Amino acid sequence: MEYDFRRYHIRSINAANDAERAAINQELKDLYASLSEADKAEFNQQLQTFLAKEMGRIKSDYESVKGGL
Repeated sequence: MEYDFRRYHIRSINAANDAERAAINQELKDLYASLSEADKAEFNQQLQTFLAKEMGRIKSDYESVKGGL
């Protein structure tokens, strides 16, 4: 199964308030809790990959902006 962490991430960024952001986080927690142990391992692997890519992208964006100043 492929998990769309980007969709949750974008929704969280665009949340109107902390309560909405908390509800989005709870959706992810509920999804995780519903998974089998094998699916939890796959979820964790995909989440780690997503986070590493996002951190790399943010670092690249930051360095690009920093270099332009």
